Amino acid sequence: MNAESIVSKVWSFCTTLRDDGVGYGDYLEQLTYLIFLKMADEYSRPPHNRDVGIPTEYNWHSLKTKKGAALEGHYVMLLRELGNKSGMLGQIFTKAQNKIQDPAKLSRLIDMVDDPDWVVMGADTKGTIYEGLLEKNAEDTKSGAGQYFTPRALIKAMVECVRPEPGKSIADPACGTGGFFLAAYDFLKANYPLDRKQLAFLKHSTFYGNEIVANTRRMCLMNMFLHNIGEIDGNSAISSNDALVSPPAETVDYVLANPPFGKKSSMTFTNEDGEQEKDDLTYNRQDFLGDHIQQTA
Repeated sequence: MNAESIVSKVWSFCTTLRDDGVGYGDYLEQLTYLIFLKMADEYSRPPHNRDVGIPTEYNWHSLKTKKGAALEGHYVMLLRELGNKSGMLGQIFTKAQNKIQDPAKLSRLIDMVDDPDWVVMGADTKGTIYEGLLEKNAEDTKSGAGQYFTPRALIKAMVECVRPEPGKSIADPACGTGGFFLAAYDFLKANYPLDRKQLAFLKHSTFYGNEIVANTRRMCLMNMFLHNIGEIDGNSAISSNDALVSPPAETVDYVLANPPFGKKSSMTFTNEDGEQEKDDLTYNRQDFLGDHIQQTA
């Protein structure tokens, strides 16, 4: 089964869930939890035998062996407990909630995620599947997810203009679902004959981001991980701190970021006569290279 057919199959199930009030964003969020759990289970088995930090009572097998109300109750407890863990695991499950109230449909979703062998699937295929789901979510105007999903053609053009080099670090202070990181990763892989040391740096030490929205942050981490950036049992490269308030944890070589979406607000000030006045402020995002700011530090 190729990436496009998997995307179609997985996304088509959302139509069924919409009747229960589960929107596109909530559906993608639940898929993120389940795909992560399934991959963690695969990594815990031979030949990998890795300790991914998930207790046995909350692993993938624990979900597959329950049905009905028992499954729903166990799933809620699993999400709460894993959200207290450290590293990428804790970030994926931070503030996690069950949005699928019908246990039968939750069971069907688990069976659907259980079908593919995610670990042996190529990074390109896994990445295409998840990016396809993110794009479909962003296209849904009701979800409001478009603000976190910059058009990939724009991102690719911006990265090609900056032309990042191997062994250099890259930050995005408002990284959304990680589009700049993935484009920079693809650019470096395509344009340089990377040696083992450079490949290790690319995977573990190149990218640093900030995303204050928990759901978007987990999607970014999952998106990066499925594209072979980071480790399932490693630390999170995406901070929950507000980049406009908190100083950066790392000094980096490149900052790649997209201007904010249009926003209208107002500012109150005191004029020369001591009277208060209000001015409307409008910030317009224009998706072209002239608005892009690239900074080195």
